[in-house]
Amino acid sequence: MISKHEVLDTIKMIETENLDVRTITMGISLRDCISADAQVCCSNIKKKIYAYAKDLVRVGDEIAQEYGVPVVNKRISVTPIAEIAAPCGLSDYTVFAKALDEAAADTGVNFIGGFGALVHKGETKSDTVLLSSLPSALSSTKRVCAFVNVASTRTGINMDAVAKMGRIIKETAELTREDGAVGCAKLVVFANAIEDNPFMAGAFCGAGEPECAVNVGVSGPGVIKAALEKVQGKSFDIVADTIKKTAFRVTRVGQLVAKEASERLGVGFGIVDLSLAPTPAVGDSVARILEEIGVDICGVHGTTAALALLNDAVKKGGMMASSHVGGLSGAFIPVSEDEGMMEAVAKGALSLDKLEAMTAVCSVGLDMVAVPGDTPAAVLSAIIADEASIGVVNSKTTGVRIIPVPDAKVGQRVEYGGLLGSAIVMETGTGGCERLIGRGGRIPAPVAGVRN
Repeated sequence: MISKHEVLDTIKMIETENLDVRTITMGISLRDCISADAQVCCSNIKKKIYAYAKDLVRVGDEIAQEYGVPVVNKRISVTPIAEIAAPCGLSDYTVFAKALDEAAADTGVNFIGGFGALVHKGETKSDTVLLSSLPSALSSTKRVCAFVNVASTRTGINMDAVAKMGRIIKETAELTREDGAVGCAKLVVFANAIEDNPFMAGAFCGAGEPECAVNVGVSGPGVIKAALEKVQGKSFDIVADTIKKTAFRVTRVGQLVAKEASERLGVGFGIVDLSLAPTPAVGDSVARILEEIGVDICGVHGTTAALALLNDAVKKGGMMASSHVGGLSGAFIPVSEDEGMMEAVAKGALSLDKLEAMTAVCSVGLDMVAVPGDTPAAVLSAIIADEASIGVVNSKTTGVRIIPVPDAKVGQRVEYGGLLGSAIVMETGTGGCERLIGRGGRIPAPVAGVRN
């Protein structure tokens, strides 16, 4: 049983080390909203979301005040819209994105996820419509986040979808050029997407999820770093043990908040996702943890090993603290949202290639990476294919959230504000992969995918 005393024990972590509950995300199934009439379907969606989530923001704020634990974001994830909109027969699903945006505004949440499709083995007619609607949907809404799952360990990589996503990202960037191509910051291309992930932009309510559930994402990079400062020069065994013990304490806070939110909202408790999700604030950086472990600056040789240790220890500590650890639960490395990584990029220590290597051992992929606006669509697709292959072969989730900023050059800083921070445009290749992307078809599943 979790007591309030356990939360009070974390008061120092909250006040001085940036511990927070990063998000309370309510997952809502929209399957009973389906109608052949698009207008009726959109109306059903808004009504159902409001019925379940109307008190989400208020409850999150009350819990934060009562326990002294900051609850930074209140969000909603829904059933992939490609599944819900299929009977309507429309050629553009932007109307559904706008309905989600209105529902998010009505409930007061800052983001709503689920405008997406699972196409890792192929596209239905509805999937095709949704993908073609992404640029319009993301450029005409403020709170809607989108995802596309293009690969899985079980099925391989849908290279037709990968090729298409490179073009879609370019078009989305162009339509939101006045805001630094921010539409691309709300779009994730996944391999092995997770059904109960509470973090945006990739959250959605998957097929195995209940009617409604509360999933909590808790974060504390500053807490981990502060703990490691006390064991400087000690062996890796002690480093790993310190991270595990700290992750345990952080996860217990998330467990309490999740259960409280679940009871007060009258819906089921889903999972606690302990992911070290950085923010642009000083003292809230994953890169600084890696430097505390022993690398002089994030990106030099040894960074991947330090990240592997961190990711594994976080998972082990979290699993001991809760029977319902889920989501991604590990370390995130979103470049624009981590002040330490931004410094490493600015100093030339952290490259796109090194980031790709790091994604093989952390919980996500290439996240919030800005690249020149003239990067060809085929190069973006090739980057997605590389990340997908890492996920597929290693049976892990990987994702790409990449932003080709129109007219931006390498080294230029782009400001997004808030949790999105600011990005330094990183160098990519300029070509050489067109024939690869042009082949089409599906890269077969690896042997690891055949487990029965």
